Amino acid sequence: MSKEREKKGFSLLKFFKILLLIGVLIFMYARFIGTRFLNIKEYAIYDTVLPETFDGLKIVHLTDIHYGTIVNAKNLTNIVNQINQLKPDIVVFTGDLYDESIVLNDKIVNEIVTCLKNINSALGKFAVAGNHDYSSDLFAQIITDSGFTYLENSSQIIYDENNTPLEIIGFDDAWKGNPNYNIPLSNNYKIVLVHEPDEISKILPLNVNLVLAGHSHGGQIRLPFIGALYTPNGSKNYKNDYYEFTNTKMYISYGIGTSVLKIRLFNQPSINFYRLYKS
Repeated sequence: MSKEREKKGFSLLKFFKILLLIGVLIFMYARFIGTRFLNIKEYAIYDTVLPETFDGLKIVHLTDIHYGTIVNAKNLTNIVNQINQLKPDIVVFTGDLYDESIVLNDKIVNEIVTCLKNINSALGKFAVAGNHDYSSDLFAQIITDSGFTYLENSSQIIYDENNTPLEIIGFDDAWKGNPNYNIPLSNNYKIVLVHEPDEISKILPLNVNLVLAGHSHGGQIRLPFIGALYTPNGSKNYKNDYYEFTNTKMYISYGIGTSVLKIRLFNQPSINFYRLYKS
């Protein structure tokens, strides 16, 4: 009996050692492989109300860089180079430029500005703040020095070469900021930038055409057939890639950096690349 117990005890110990090894390997992959490289997710967006002269419009959507976690100047330079290879018409950023766990200094600010100001776009670069961006009062300065138009409960009409208008709208962060959904809007085709996707319920009454959001990170850890294991407040109801409502489409980018845990599993850093078509 003692030998049988010994054998069972050894088998159980061996089983737990294998489980521990698998767990360590998964963690190492999620930390050092899953957080590397860049996935460019391409989407074709069809909308019959899109002005004909904007047919084929290219938009690059980046979000949740969380500079100072897994993202440094080298990573960000590589991302900027890949964005420029896409030759976007519009570039948008939907918040969390840096992580609240880091202390911004002149070196970090200069690194971010030097990288982001090299992003090229034909019709402009636009940004809104995320909850982490409120950890410093430097966000507006950094984003504008980088050549972005900072939209804080405001909008801007842009025009193509045929003088056709399109409106870009940005709302303040819902968690740390003070969003105002009552700002006057035009009757043009409207694209909204917002950090937290759960704010869609307040945006839908505005009758906008396209909403671009971030914040969810896609959960950072995703499992096949299950999806995101956990998402922060503000992305509990809407956390996946795409949602369609009566007259509005919403796309969520899973972002580039990490927060809390420096890991990504089945969810590589990514940017979204949209091509808008009229038909």
